[in-house]
Amino acid sequence: MRRPRAFRPGLSSVWKDPMQITPIQRESRVIRLTKNGHEFRMCYQQGDEHHVLAALSEMVNRRDLPFDWFDAAVMSHQLGEHLSKELQGFVPKNAA
Repeated sequence: MRRPRAFRPGLSSVWKDPMQITPIQRESRVIRLTKNGHEFRMCYQQGDEHHVLAALSEMVNRRDLPFDWFDAAVMSHQLGEHLSKELQGFVPKNAA
């Protein structure tokens, strides 16, 4: 006779083969800046915003790029706008 399995909160009682679980689809995003004939474009996925900020900081420190802190601020503002739009989906319509 089989013993009943102990209940563990958060775990499904149905076993699933990990190879058949599809990953959560994340939306792709793009921020861009055109400056003096150069186009700076950062493509990223939702949830990877911290990597974008780190990359912007690294770009500022590169001497071979015409990219400064103001440019990084402009692009990080675009990043914030994307996050703001995403968060608006979580706010109830009648919230003040």
